[in-house]
This record gives sequence, structure tokens and C-alpha cells, in this order.
Amino acid sequence: MFHFFSILLHRLTAWNTGGEGIHSPRLFYLVRHIFYDTARLYAWDDIEERRQAMLRAPKKIHIRDFGTGQDRDDLVMHIAQNSVMKPSKAQLLSRIVNYMSGKEYVPERTDGLTIVELGTSLGLTTAYLASVDSRNRVVSFEGSDEIAQMATLNWQHLQLHNISLQIGPIDDTLHNYAKRAHARIDFVLIDANHTGAATLRYFEWLLPLMDTNGIIAIDDIRYSQDMYRAWKRIVSHEGVTATMDLGQMGLVFFYPKVQQKLYKLRI
Repeated sequence: MFHFFSILLHRLTAWNTGGEGIHSPRLFYLVRHIFYDTARLYAWDDIEERRQAMLRAPKKIHIRDFGTGQDRDDLVMHIAQNSVMKPSKAQLLSRIVNYMSGKEYVPERTDGLTIVELGTSLGLTTAYLASVDSRNRVVSFEGSDEIAQMATLNWQHLQLHNISLQIGPIDDTLHNYAKRAHARIDFVLIDANHTGAATLRYFEWLLPLMDTNGIIAIDDIRYSQDMYRAWKRIVSHEGVTATMDLGQMGLVFFYPKVQQKLYKLRI
């Protein structure tokens, strides 16, 4: 009930002005030209073909859920239907990463982005992030090894070779990654353990590694009251400048010289 009424309240109170009222030129461009862009990237159709294949797959796999502590068996088609990010959100993230990969975002950039994804699932959202530019490096974290195997098969089918996979409890694998990471992180998607404590923990581990031009996307911020409280704490974090509340997803920015402000947008 919280999720339903919270999303409804957001839709009633958020605004949709195509970027008007956003004072940062970069954030204005992001909203005006990226959020509302209707052009399709070339790789999307192939990824959606894989989604349809997963929706028809009757195979049953074993899922290790370190978030709830309850392992279970489930059909791949059910996972594809209920646990994989919907095309509209995944395509929005793909457009954002595409914008970040270009010279107009950071003119002095000479190499690809470092992208971290928490919660691989069947690897379709990963494919949206990785297919933008082969120079980008995507590190995806997944707790369940059999789900990770299905994701790897999807990437092989899509001929994506710029993804590395970390399998195991994300509390362990991410913590180890954060301690030994050498490169700055440009983009993060947090879509794993949907508890407020885990979300805040992952955010704190990744925060020191974020580039000042980086963006963190947090999915399902209204999944529960607990998740929404975590989102509100991130919004007010001293290391954060601007944030955007898109209803089901939140975006976190670290741009210097930008006023700390929350924008509630309906897209």
C-alpha cells in the first residue's frame, strides 16, 4: 500500500516542465534532451529480443537470495516478468550513459566509463548499459550463481565483451571491490538488496570512488517505507549535490558548484 500511494502522491506533486526551473545547465540539458528523447539506440532491439526469449523460457533455476535469506526455485520466464527492469527505465539509463560517454559531457575524456551495477538479474539491464560504447567497462554484481549463468549466456548471444561479473553475496564482493578499486566510477545502478540498510551501506562504500561527474541511480526508492527513508537520507547527505526523484527511481549527482537540491520530476 505504501508503494501504491507513494507513487500516486509523486505523480500528483511532481512537475513536468521539460527542464524549466533547473538552474544547472548540465542538469537542464539532461532533462530536456536526454530524459524526453524518443530516439532508439541501435542495440535496443536485440536486447528486447533476448527479453522475449527469456519470457518464453520454461527452464527452472535455483535462486540464492542473500537479501531475504530465503533460497527458492523459479522459472526463468517468471524472473523475466517480475524481477527484470522494464524497458522504459532501462532505456532511460542507456540514454544517460550514452550522454555521459560523449565528449559534450566531459570534453577532456579520453577513455571509456567505469560502470557498476548491483543486481545483475538476467543481464538485460546490464546489456543496456554495456552496449552503448564498447570502451565502457561494466562491473556487475549478482548473488545467485544460476541467475549469473543465464545473464552470461545473454551477453554472449548479444556479443558484449566489456562486462565483468562478480558472483556471491554483494556485501562481500562489493566491499572487496571498493577496497581494491583503482579507477574512479562514473555511473552506478543500485538495484539489488531492496532494504534501506543495504542501500545506504552500498552507497557509503561507493561514494569515495565516485567521479565528480558521476551519477548514481537507485531503483525502487518507493519499494517500501524503509527504502524511501534510505533515499531521503541520501538526498540530504553532505557528499551529494543535486538529486532527482523520478518516482520509482532516484538519481544522485556530485557535480561541484551545484546547489544541493532535490528535483521531483514526472517523466
